[in-house]
Amino acid sequence: MSENFTIEIISPEKSIIKSSTTEVVIPSYEGEMGILKDHVPLITFLRPGVITIINVADKKKFFVEEGTVEFSNNNLLILTSKAKELNDFNAELLEKSINEAEKKISNGEISDKEKYLLSYKIETLKNIKQ
Repeated sequence: MSENFTIEIISPEKSIIKSSTTEVVIPSYEGEMGILKDHVPLITFLRPGVITIINVADKKKFFVEEGTVEFSNNNLLILTSKAKELNDFNAELLEKSINEAEKKISNGEISDKEKYLLSYKIETLKNIKQ
């Protein structure tokens, strides 16, 4: 019996990935969440972080800033404004993104929620940079 389920990541511009997988780890507000076949139905929100799609042969990782997640009937649907595969990042892009986020977070006129999200973005981008 197969342990696979379907994952699809969609942005407003395109379908980023649609494939069969054995496990997905998502960065939700509740923390890192692993999803396997026959997971309980779920609707949640993504915080900035890395989505990891795990198969027997390989592992794909995508950086997301936000989005929604729905899992039901062994179909995982992730809607996000953008998801960028980690292989597509370079040192210059990472540094620029970190600097922009740090500049925004140092601005005293943003909400606590924005500070929370930016801090996760900065932490994730610094981890990717390593």
